[in-house]
Amino acid sequence: MPNQARVVKVLATLLASMTIGAIVLMALGHNPPSAGPFSLWTYQSLDPVKNAISSRAPQSPARWDSIEIHYSSTQSGNIKQLAALNRLTNPDDLNCHFCLCNGNGGGNGEIQPTEIWQKQWSAIPTHTWYGSGQTIRICIVADGKTAFPTDCQIKRMQVLVEGLRKKFRIPSEAIYYPRDWR
Repeated sequence: MPNQARVVKVLATLLASMTIGAIVLMALGHNPPSAGPFSLWTYQSLDPVKNAISSRAPQSPARWDSIEIHYSSTQSGNIKQLAALNRLTNPDDLNCHFCLCNGNGGGNGEIQPTEIWQKQWSAIPTHTWYGSGQTIRICIVADGKTAFPTDCQIKRMQVLVEGLRKKFRIPSEAIYYPRDWR
């Protein structure tokens, strides 16, 4: 019966490791280890994308036909801060439909719909934009050179784009990312 002795050793080792693991977890109490590059808890504590996509004005599936994602050219910010940087007196005048924060000025991965999204208005074309009046513009708080999108921003962007694609029947070929999007 050499196998019986081996089974006893394996079970004793398993019991000891489970006990040590339980002691470590109890010692941590309600202080979990700090989040790494991506924290599932932080991600799940954000408002659902479905809430961000909704608006006060009625929405029509034929209203939007493309999505353009661009960088804010800043390392931090939210709707109000980006409006101030663009010398706008009113944050409602920000020329994008959504602002995706990076944790510096707004929650990491927080999607902030702008007033033009709430009213279902078109963004105003600029010299750095090639969209049309049917393009949804999403601003990611990052500069693409020294400050890149966080993992949480990337995941939220994917979910936001997918939600918009489904709701407005936008083909994947009509989604435009920045040149250096990773």
